Amino acid sequence: MMDEFIQEFLIEGSELLDQLDRDFVELEKNPDSKELVARIFRAIHTLKGTSGTIGLKKIESVNHNGENILSRLREGKLSLTAEITSALLSMIDATRQLISSLESTGQEGDLDCSAIILTLSEILEDRKNGAAASADDTSTVTDASVADPPQLLGEILLQDGAAVQSDLLHALKTQQTGDPRRIGEILVHNGVVPQTAVRDALRTQEEAREEAVNSNIRVDVILLDKVMNLVGELVLARNQVLQFTSNQKDAAFLSTAQRLNLITTELQAGVMKTRMQPIGNVWNKFPRIVRDLSNSAGKSVRLEMEGTQTELDKTIIEAIKDPLTHIVRNSLDHGLETPAEREAAGKSPEGVLLLRAFHEGGQVNIEIADDGAGLDLDAIRAKAVERGIISPQQTATMSDREIGNLIFLAGFSTAKRVTNVSGRGVGMDVVKTNIEKIGGTVDISSVRGHGTTLKIKIPLTLAIIPALIVTSGSERFAIPQVSLVELVRLEGKTAETGIEMIQEAAVYRLRGNLLPIIYLTRQLKLDNNQNRLASDAINIVVLQADGRQFGLVVDEINDTEEIVVKPLGKQLKGISCFAGATIMGDGKVALILDILGLAQGASLASTSHERSSAAKDAAATDGRQGESWLLFRVGDRGRLAIPLSMVSRLEEFDPATTEFSGNCEVVQYRGEIMPLVRIADVLRLPTQAAREGPMQVVVHSDGGRSIGLVVDEILDIVDQHVSVTRKAEDARLLGSAIIQQHVTDLLNVPALMMSMSGEGRIA
Repeated sequence: MMDEFIQEFLIEGSELLDQLDRDFVELEKNPDSKELVARIFRAIHTLKGTSGTIGLKKIESVNHNGENILSRLREGKLSLTAEITSALLSMIDATRQLISSLESTGQEGDLDCSAIILTLSEILEDRKNGAAASADDTSTVTDASVADPPQLLGEILLQDGAAVQSDLLHALKTQQTGDPRRIGEILVHNGVVPQTAVRDALRTQEEAREEAVNSNIRVDVILLDKVMNLVGELVLARNQVLQFTSNQKDAAFLSTAQRLNLITTELQAGVMKTRMQPIGNVWNKFPRIVRDLSNSAGKSVRLEMEGTQTELDKTIIEAIKDPLTHIVRNSLDHGLETPAEREAAGKSPEGVLLLRAFHEGGQVNIEIADDGAGLDLDAIRAKAVERGIISPQQTATMSDREIGNLIFLAGFSTAKRVTNVSGRGVGMDVVKTNIEKIGGTVDISSVRGHGTTLKIKIPLTLAIIPALIVTSGSERFAIPQVSLVELVRLEGKTAETGIEMIQEAAVYRLRGNLLPIIYLTRQLKLDNNQNRLASDAINIVVLQADGRQFGLVVDEINDTEEIVVKPLGKQLKGISCFAGATIMGDGKVALILDILGLAQGASLASTSHERSSAAKDAAATDGRQGESWLLFRVGDRGRLAIPLSMVSRLEEFDPATTEFSGNCEVVQYRGEIMPLVRIADVLRLPTQAAREGPMQVVVHSDGGRSIGLVVDEILDIVDQHVSVTRKAEDARLLGSAIIQQHVTDLLNVPALMMSMSGEGRIA
């Protein structure tokens, strides 16, 4: 029986300590809140009383003086100070360590709490000196009108009129001088309260406890997991029955199957709800963390939380605890400045850390934003070059977002000093890895001097998920719908010519954008016995991984259904392209594709950087002997080429977004003003009609400056040794050559930029 009491105390004690952490931080901001003081007092009184009842003397003694301090605060005889708050928080920390030891060893442990007890006693005595102690100095009872609905025996007796305040205070003082009897026994012995009144009060107290227990019961997580697994098996059985009904015509059987489907769906939703917890359960410890770290670092920080009731599966909650804690600590240590630094930058001396959570598209979005100094992208860029992660040439082609995401690399840190909080270069890579393990993504954006926002997207649950079922190479696979963007089907002539090859990579032009293509049968080395003809339809599943889209070509798209996720065996766990398995309606196993792992296996995550770097390294220094060339059409018949090493990016712009600066046409591009050069106009090539649709622009970057070359159509990228067969009179052309059996002019980009600069059309 005692073990049951201790187990209940461990659960209740942990909840009370978490509540106390939050309430003390809030009390520092609102020291005059009587409601907060009363709530804190009741929590500490419960800890002390329960621990004493089951013989946990250390916990009882640690909380005794804290309870007395809270009693005086509640009565207005003490004023809250930073010293008192810190001492009481130290008491909470000591209690947490004792409870942790009790949970792991069954004993309170050998933690020395004498210093904490002495500090609390000195605070209490110091505040008493100079003023006569009233009769209720050490009392733990106040007027029932101040407290919540009666829970303590004395409060019930006061409310029922069976006892008066003075008799109750006298009984309390008797108990505190060492009398081992309970309050009710002392009152009855003193003859001030009838035994029947004490018995009635005890019955009222018990009924209140039973009501609380009946309205909110605790269930072991292991039992919940078992129920969840059984519901998962029921969902699989439901899927098998529904598949069987597709060939049946018996109305009674079909009706029964539909009833089974409805009940299973409702049961699944109900069980899923029992596993859901508000994200506030994770965030509850952050006010204390922010308070302690900001004090130790000499910073003033206000923590704001939005969407604390956003619910997640318990498994997800456990998985994101540590990553979120690390991000919060990093934001405080690296992101937010000291009050003096903020005032020098024209900001409020108090920094703001915002935690925000909300549901969107079947996922939970979590944002951690601060209004601090922001990421030092120049320092990140320099560190990445120093460590050989990227080349100096690549830095000119990488966006601010790509540079910022380098902080997620293992061991990467730009901190000038190592603190006990951060700076060792470990943590952010682990954050990203742990988030991606549960099917989530993490991204960071920052504005220098204005702050940093880290965005996390994670699934609601990992147990039962909606998925798209596809077939390739006679095998079925499941694709989680959270990664699905759209489905594209190519038929007839489009199927023959729709997928193009650029630098040995398959791409499809989806609404003007080049979409990298992965063939699932090739990626997984499956035997495709169907030998499809070239004219057959092509099914492309457009997916998103790590912020980038790609197309997955599959043989067939079957259906969407809810699947039960089963973990992979140890033989398959090391294969990055599979996230798990599921049992289909016909009893066969289908593997669940890991979309991020599939993209990384096909080298899509770093393809753009690698190609850019490889092209730059392979190009000849004079630009005429480069192996890779970009071909494009300008005007009605003009066909030109430039070395791929001089191409930073290919972009499309809406003509309506162009503006003029002086006599130069410009466009806003990545936070800068980029000049545009219309090649057809500069070279005076014949053009009969203006091209409709978005502008095709070849972006060339040099020395941190970019220029956009407006062309009519991007034709191809070729690897070919080019020999100039005809020299050009115009210095802006290197000459002409035969490329793909067509006469092609070779553009001299440096000379073009120099001529435009001389005309004052670009700066």
